[in-house]
Amino acid sequence: MKPFYIYNTLNRKKEEFKPVAEGHVGVYVCGPTVYGDPHLGHARSAITFDVLTRYLRHLDYKVRYVRNITDVGHLENDADSGDDKIAKKARLEQLEPMEVAQYYTNRYHDFMRVLNVLPPSIEPHASGHILEQIEMIKTIIEHGFAYVENGSVYFDVEKYNQSHVYGKLSGRVLDEMQNNTRALDGQGDKHNPYDFALWKKASPEHIMRWPSPWSDGFPGWHLECSAMSTKYLGETFDIHGGGMDLLFPHHECEIAQSVAAQGHEAARYWMHNNMITNNGQKMGKSLGNFITLEEMFTGSHKLLAQAYTPMTVRFFMLQAHYRSTLDFSNEAMQAAEKVLKRILDAVHLLDKLTPSPVSSREAEINEIVAKCYEAMSDDLNTALAIAHLQEAVRMINSANDKKDTLTATDIDTLKKLFSGILFDAMGIADEQQQGGNTELLDGVIRMVLDVRNEAKTKKDFATSDKIRDELVKLGIVVKDTKEGSTWSL
Repeated sequence: MKPFYIYNTLNRKKEEFKPVAEGHVGVYVCGPTVYGDPHLGHARSAITFDVLTRYLRHLDYKVRYVRNITDVGHLENDADSGDDKIAKKARLEQLEPMEVAQYYTNRYHDFMRVLNVLPPSIEPHASGHILEQIEMIKTIIEHGFAYVENGSVYFDVEKYNQSHVYGKLSGRVLDEMQNNTRALDGQGDKHNPYDFALWKKASPEHIMRWPSPWSDGFPGWHLECSAMSTKYLGETFDIHGGGMDLLFPHHECEIAQSVAAQGHEAARYWMHNNMITNNGQKMGKSLGNFITLEEMFTGSHKLLAQAYTPMTVRFFMLQAHYRSTLDFSNEAMQAAEKVLKRILDAVHLLDKLTPSPVSSREAEINEIVAKCYEAMSDDLNTALAIAHLQEAVRMINSANDKKDTLTATDIDTLKKLFSGILFDAMGIADEQQQGGNTELLDGVIRMVLDVRNEAKTKKDFATSDKIRDELVKLGIVVKDTKEGSTWSL
């Protein structure tokens, strides 16, 4: 197999990837907390680790990819206080918590599908693994790294730090955390403010609760990933991933839990994708620059100049290295749209080129292929790989203009390059090809939109919204304008 290099957050350096079992890779990624519509941040993390698993499989590794669903235990802040976010939304909308979780899980899957994100090998839910989490808590208590107070169980960070290093992933030092941590309301049961919850006793009004040896309650947020990654990937596995925002405290606490329970770390490599900003500013609902995927695909957000297709969004994210901050703007999105179209147009030209008996570009083509694989194998440098693919695009266009000559072998090599890197490893779907018979498809969708418009006229907004949502599931984006409704793939 070709060597693959990965930046290991744990060691803060790039390392050659060596799996636990030769030819087999175990990947665990923190998935979404399902209490709201998926947004650009969800998409970047999902696309990053989709490309990771796609490329490893392209290199002939057998990959078991586990991505969890957090549907219980994620509190309002990282100090283990406040309401469970899903339970809180359930009360506001007068729904069962699992109804909320299922609705947004379905929404997440729908949007991942149109982004061409492959489903994981296993997708465990936190609520389905309460017993495993209770057993892990018991072990941590037995090993002396947790204590029980008033029905809740807390991880003893200071005790752990006496024999291990708490903060090794994030680079934080416990003494500094002690000086900078303030006591918060509702934290009186903790021995120290930086201790974190393994199990929380449920208040009388708390909806989501399970019986345990300590109280009727629910697990802490960090525990689920330690328990589920161990269950499905073993006590030692290869790669643990997630967004940079999870590095502390979530992933730091995961390491401590795993070491406290089994005596050693679980994940050998830690990967973190960086955040998305909006014109240099962090995205947030309170700032008004928070954009959901539905808003991206329909162009309905006030900051959007137009609707963007799922593949434009995906390609935009791949134009930056996953560890770099990615800044969103309409100009950047429109530029990505143009570059992607130029690349796909060139791919389509390959079928129309007349092969020449002599090549004027054979050496350069082979060099581009080598450079693309070198870039992808260098910690998934998709941005550099795309730059090399654009070199190939220029060659194709030059051959089409009769300025260069390509043999049948050259054309076949280029087809395999785009098939392997752009479509297979990067996961770009050819939206032009997906359209098939555009005239027929346009007629069918127009009929559906007429039904939707009739429903809107009758103020039957439930039917109107259902039609729109079902079209989105199929990868068809509807945009309502003053002149009427338009659609795109």
